Amino acid sequence: MSQTITTRYEQTKGKETPTYHEIVAWWQALDKQFAEVKMLTMGPTDAGFPLHLIIVSKDKDTDIASARKKNKRIIFINNGIHPGEPDGIDATMMLVRDFLTGKHQLPDNIVLAIIPVYNIGGCLNRSPYYRIDQDGPDEFGSRGNSQNLDLNRDFIKNDSKEARSFAAIFQMLDPDVFVDNHVSNGADYQFIMTLLTSQHNKLGGVMGEYLNKTFEPALYKQMKDKGYDLVPYVDFNGKTPEEGLAAYFDGPRYSSGYASLFHTFAFVPETHMLKSYPQRVDATYALMQCFIDFTSKQSAQIHAVREQTKKSVITQNSFPIAWEADKKESVPVTYKGFESGTKPSEISGQPRLFYDRSKPYVKEIPYFHQYNVKTSVEKPVAYIIPQGWWKVIDLLKNNNVKMRRLTKDSTVEVDAYRIESYTASPRPYESHHINSDVKVSTQKISKTFRKGDYYIPLDQIANRFLIETLEPQAPDSYFAWNYFDAILAQKEGFSSYAYEDKAAAYLKEHPELKAKLEEKRASDSAFAKNGYAQLDFIYKNSPYYEPGHMQYPVFRVMK
Repeated sequence: MSQTITTRYEQTKGKETPTYHEIVAWWQALDKQFAEVKMLTMGPTDAGFPLHLIIVSKDKDTDIASARKKNKRIIFINNGIHPGEPDGIDATMMLVRDFLTGKHQLPDNIVLAIIPVYNIGGCLNRSPYYRIDQDGPDEFGSRGNSQNLDLNRDFIKNDSKEARSFAAIFQMLDPDVFVDNHVSNGADYQFIMTLLTSQHNKLGGVMGEYLNKTFEPALYKQMKDKGYDLVPYVDFNGKTPEEGLAAYFDGPRYSSGYASLFHTFAFVPETHMLKSYPQRVDATYALMQCFIDFTSKQSAQIHAVREQTKKSVITQNSFPIAWEADKKESVPVTYKGFESGTKPSEISGQPRLFYDRSKPYVKEIPYFHQYNVKTSVEKPVAYIIPQGWWKVIDLLKNNNVKMRRLTKDSTVEVDAYRIESYTASPRPYESHHINSDVKVSTQKISKTFRKGDYYIPLDQIANRFLIETLEPQAPDSYFAWNYFDAILAQKEGFSSYAYEDKAAAYLKEHPELKAKLEEKRASDSAFAKNGYAQLDFIYKNSPYYEPGHMQYPVFRVMK
């Protein structure tokens, strides 16, 4: 094997992972040497370098549109979203090289699309000291990107250039299967590989059923045949293994949750940080083989359930926007762990958790893998968004949402939301103070929209994306991520001394409002003692109060 296609990982016998510039140079060399590989330069990143996309096709046709015409399945592999977790970077390099050199055969009906390293800024920020608990490699990148963002929380809010470039790539590919390679933190156990799968209830319909009953079980069997026990992503929610595993809920902020909105089977392999780097890379390599093999053999069925879902979502009338875990429904899984306990800390003297690797065990534990719909919304015929909210419009366009601009000023009857209450997180999370517990009221109004405002029909494949980003109660909506926070602050107000006389006159002209004021004074002693609050009450129940305050600026056309 020539030095050109031997990886740094192999040259150092599994001790090192390549730098960003070595990764790019390696793939460029592969592109020059093999016609089956095409290295594309895609959109920008916060690091100042472009994202690259590798296309691999056995018949040397690396055009995605052509692949679709040939009825090929597209598997999209994302590596290095957390560059301190480089297993997928090395495993993918070797897997593609082995396909090209004949060690394995890439099926005729499969096209691989690979981002060799997604978080370039984090990859450039290299150190031997990150992820102190992880067993190798000797040096690797940082979790944060060039803005210190966790890119696996950015797929809806799009604060990074990476996320916006990724969305454009994803929409171009429309992948059948998406794989985002990671390394897991958490408890100690015997498994080398765990697997986070799109939450099947949330994926829903025939795709959710197929994922839960066919796709995922097949992966477990294939990995078992390769010598790897597989288990769902280990998350005990701070409890003991005996109380069971809880399925991870991958909201749209995460890569797999984002992919689910566009009807793609999505997986997040999570190797275990305490296993050696060669063990982890080998397991990642093996699992990617399983994805390829299963997708190839089940090509027709995967295509059929995706097409059926895309058609059904166009006519679907009700969409879930919030979920809750089913704490009663579970299935048994075989868990291979180590006995744990507490002992005095050598540092503090306080009890500390420890795992005893000399005492492995195997036991059946419950796996709580069901989620039930908590909140649903009726799909509107369309949304209308005034053109001033161009940041949101740009994000929708980048996600291939179909829309048109009004050609003239138009008065339309719409359902209008008013934000009645919400909770803003007291501490920042990924550069935002997320709005949650959102309560809205709805009113039918006739509103005049301007020429150039955006009309977005909900008769399209992007319906789920639209619902989960534009309905303000959805946990990962644009409202949740502060894109509409400007409506939460009043721009107009009053000076108390000047408004007193006008308010008194208004009460005389509107005895019904005076009755409401007196009722509130009688029921609320604090309000009765607060002169400004009473003036504000009158103001907010008068025409002087600005209509745009707390008025959600995305309007629902219902017929």
